[in-house]
Amino acid sequence: MLEPIRHIISRQRNILASSSIRRKEILQSVQFNFEIIRPEFEENLDKNSFTHPCEYVKENAKQKALSVWRQLARNNNDDDNNNVADLVIGCDTVVTLDEKIYEKPKDDSDAIRMLMKLSGRTHTVFTGVALITRSKSISSSTLTTNIADQQQQQQTLSTTMAIQPQQMKKSSSLLCIDGDDYLVTTFHEATDVTISEMDKTIIESYVKTGEPLDKAGSYGIQGIGATLIESIRGDYFNVVGLPLHRLAKELYYMYTE
Repeated sequence: MLEPIRHIISRQRNILASSSIRRKEILQSVQFNFEIIRPEFEENLDKNSFTHPCEYVKENAKQKALSVWRQLARNNNDDDNNNVADLVIGCDTVVTLDEKIYEKPKDDSDAIRMLMKLSGRTHTVFTGVALITRSKSISSSTLTTNIADQQQQQQTLSTTMAIQPQQMKKSSSLLCIDGDDYLVTTFHEATDVTISEMDKTIIESYVKTGEPLDKAGSYGIQGIGATLIESIRGDYFNVVGLPLHRLAKELYYMYTE
């Protein structure tokens, strides 16, 4: 999906608004040209104010991306184009079970509690992604949602976490900071993960490895935690933290339509 637009991506300034090593590795694996700027946004949004976890992760992703865009806008001046970004990518990932959001554990006890809840169950991982571009650099058709894309999103959504059709559309809006117009596009992806039934000994032994402490849901599918997982339905990379195919698809539409 990226090859037809590789010549565009390779010559512009792309920013990943995340300090996640895993997201960095995913983009590097496909030779994506980017740099990292850590967002200043504090993740303190009220989960209860959102109608669905997918809306929560999209808003977190948007605020992270906007944080970096604003940092660059503050530091920019007319004589220094090095502080102008062409694309900023923000992401946020959560684990959900029974419509409850599980983020990173606070400590070992919290990790054990989470894993005991997930044991023997199928849960859903949602990743929200926000793309910010300079409005003059992309076509206005990006503001519309492709019908085929909507159908793909419907298939991706977990049957156990059904939401209304209007909630499944990607959203775009034209905003302005310090006279600089920019476009924000958000979308999300969902993957169902089934974890094996585990006794407390297995869970405690895994938590002692230290791997769960910086992972949403207290496990890492790309590490030791993979031994706990029976199956997944959906994008593997979405569970890691960045829905790679969906990102590539959105960028393809963004730069070709």
